[in-house]
This record gives sequence, structure tokens and C-alpha cells, in this order.
Amino acid sequence: MSEFATAPAQAAAILVARRLAGLPGERLPETCRPADLAAALAIQAQVSAQIGDSVGGWKCGMPADGRLVLAPIYTASIHRGSEVPLFARKGMARIEPELAFVLAHHLPLRSEPYSEAEIDAAIGSVHLALELIQSRYLDPASLTFAEALADGLVNQGLLLGPAVPLAVARQCSELALQIEIGSATIDKAGKHPATQPLAPLYWLVEFLRQSGQGLTAGQAVITGSYAGVLELPLDQPLSIHFGQLGQIDVRFCART
Repeated sequence: MSEFATAPAQAAAILVARRLAGLPGERLPETCRPADLAAALAIQAQVSAQIGDSVGGWKCGMPADGRLVLAPIYTASIHRGSEVPLFARKGMARIEPELAFVLAHHLPLRSEPYSEAEIDAAIGSVHLALELIQSRYLDPASLTFAEALADGLVNQGLLLGPAVPLAVARQCSELALQIEIGSATIDKAGKHPATQPLAPLYWLVEFLRQSGQGLTAGQAVITGSYAGVLELPLDQPLSIHFGQLGQIDVRFCART
């Protein structure tokens, strides 16, 4: 019997190879292409089992239009410094400005739901963050949502920036973003897609609980981009200002 005998395992093997090499490819073979959300999540789980890394965090959003928005972020892809390697697209870094909630305490699997107060108490810090974006498909626009979900919703990592107070972060439904690239500036009127930045975290904790999973101390959870995907140049000092919350100073370089 093949090592990857099931369709989810076969799909995951393809996606893991692409993720590690940074080389996108065509749509998955029809024999292992996910037809629904359950199949997509089964492939996600197999990617986590095969990739040789632990889950260091999650990206999530509020479910809508029959879509579930969640995907693991792997520990080795989480950065904290100002020099960040990534797989670029057409010579550009693709990122999303977000807030990251880092747990100080476990939220283990249990029979009863967690209250919002319990989840708040488990948060150790909140950080300005940049999600690093890359699809493992050559033509992401041609995919079904299930195919994108199976691939982790274009996540290739996360940069954690300066900490901000939880009491302030929870109120940040809007942020005036400014990106400095040398002498040029780009202004964006940032809005959180869920309005309340913590709402997707509350949803994620309950969804994982119902799926037989918990969250662990140290994991970082991002809950939605304030400005969609931004394309920024490589090998240049960049400053991304999150309104009055602070800024991330970073230089992206191509990962090889």
C-alpha cells in the first residue's frame, strides 16, 4: 500500500512539496481534489501531519456564505526579526497587515464551550503583525474555495511585530495604515473584516473544540487583514504604520 494511500494524504503530499520548495503548480489531480469543506480540512490536517513542523498559530475569520476561514500557521514560518525571507511573486513580497493574539495559557479540548472571558484571560500579548502570502497554485483565481482552504488560504508565514495593549487592540475596528517605501508613502484606510478583531478568535476556539482540538500556549492567532493583500518590494527598508498603535520596520528578501 502506498504511503499516501488516501486522497487527503495524496493531496497533502503535493501541497507540502510545493510549500517547502516555494514552487506553485497546477490544480490538484481530480482524484484527490477536495470537493467540499470537510475534504479540504482533511487535507489541511494531512499537511500538518506531513510537513515536519508544529502548528505555531492559526489564521481565521468569521464564517460566511458557507465558507470556513481557518488554517494552521507553522512554527518555522513565524518570524520576529526585521529581516524576513519569503517566497516572492514576480519579485514582490505579498503581505496582509493584521493583529496577532498570542496565547499565554492552553485552551485544551473540553466538553463545554469556552467563554469569551476565559479566552481573553488566555491571551498573553497582542502584536502588530504581517501575514506572509503565497499560494501553492499557479492560478489561484481558478480554484474553488475548498481547494484554497486545503492549501491553507495562501498563508506562508507570519511576522510578529511590537506588542500593543489588549484593551486597545480589541477596539481597533479601523486603522489608518501608512506604508513608507524610501521617500514614498502609501496610505490605506484599514478596516477589520469582522469589525471586532477578537470575534474570529472566539469563533476559532469553539470550532476547534467541536472538531476535537484545542489551542496551546505560545500559538499566535491572526483574525483578518485590515487592507487585503499588499505587494511590497524586496530588499528595501519598509515601515508599516498601524495608526497610533505603532509600526513594523522590515526588509523582505527572497527565500531560495
